[in-house]
Amino acid sequence: MHDSSVFLIEFGAIILGLGLLGRLAGRLRFSPIPLYLLAGLAFGKGGFYPLGTSEEFVAIGAEIGVVLLLLMLGLEYTASDLVSNLKTQYPAGLVDAALNALPGAAMALLLGWGPVAAVVLAGVTWISSSGVIAKVLGDLGRLGNRETPVILSILVLEDLSMAVYLPIITALLAGAGLAAGSLTLAVALGAAGLVLLIAVRYGRHISRFVSSDDSEKLLLVVLGLTLLVAGIAQKLQVSAAVGAFLVGIALSGEVAEGAHHLLAPLRDLFAAVFFVFFGLHTDPSSIPPVLLPALALAAVTTLTKIATGYWAAKRAGISAKGRWRAGGTLVARGEFSIVIAGLAVTAGIEPSLGPLATAYVLILVVLGPLTARYTEPVARRLTARTRTTQTLPVPAPAAPAAPVDDQDTVGRT
Repeated sequence: MHDSSVFLIEFGAIILGLGLLGRLAGRLRFSPIPLYLLAGLAFGKGGFYPLGTSEEFVAIGAEIGVVLLLLMLGLEYTASDLVSNLKTQYPAGLVDAALNALPGAAMALLLGWGPVAAVVLAGVTWISSSGVIAKVLGDLGRLGNRETPVILSILVLEDLSMAVYLPIITALLAGAGLAAGSLTLAVALGAAGLVLLIAVRYGRHISRFVSSDDSEKLLLVVLGLTLLVAGIAQKLQVSAAVGAFLVGIALSGEVAEGAHHLLAPLRDLFAAVFFVFFGLHTDPSSIPPVLLPALALAAVTTLTKIATGYWAAKRAGISAKGRWRAGGTLVARGEFSIVIAGLAVTAGIEPSLGPLATAYVLILVVLGPLTARYTEPVARRLTARTRTTQTLPVPAPAAPAAPVDDQDTVGRT
């Protein structure tokens, strides 16, 4: 009885604290993710008051949070949308991957962490935060802008690439040999491809099976199906997150809208728990040693994301102002970077990877909304200043001076 009372007190305090932090972030008009991470750092190992009895429940809640994050992301798109975006926008996706994944991989290798950590850190620096970016676009009133479809297309391609990327790092983190790892990867990619094919061809039938006029039944069926598929996917080394993402893709129409409405509060709750859990397993004293690499990585990948958005918007025929806005909007990293780093932390491949990812996300989740708002005005001023410098009139040569009277010169001296 005593243990259960302590658990209720601890977990209740966590949820209440998250609610207050979320309210504070709302008033300050920025993402609550950094506050959730800081809360985890404060109450985790090396923090002010390490948790005890509720930590195991928080771990389970964190797993559910990852599953719901990816499910809700999948509900945003249909399979046909993904196929269409893949066909038309894949060059932008390739540029995005090249410019933003390579700095992370290079940093891991420079730090001597090895190839597996390099693949993980590449994903951390590659994937932008769909949640933060969607909120920023809404807050700035840019949902109807011409560059917004370009931004969303890049985000869709990043999300779709996770269906391939996550099985790869799952197989790598398992530490299997070349033959066993190749077999695991083949099974993972085959399972993901099969589920995607079923979603494309039979998505309507799945939606019809899940559909219900009773919101309670719809919630139970969708949540139960998602957790079931996520568990099976994890058994097949595909990653529970990918399984949930594919379930979301398979659901469409009114079912997707209804499920999105019902699951949004649950997603917000367990996603917040996930960020706290990640912070709980990061010792605050381990962040200062990796702060300089995190700052360097943040600076480089801020520039590469801006370049990615600028290039993609230019390719789509967007004006210069829209290109800069697109680039600045893509800077924010958040939930998926932490999901990827969390897999590596659980596998225990590199102790410093978690602190580096935490510091990196904290920097860019705060910087992202600022670059979204100010990249275009700053670029416009710099461009205008450059043009002014280049077009300054060249002074005409001075007229020949009148002959100087020697006597006058002498007289003045």
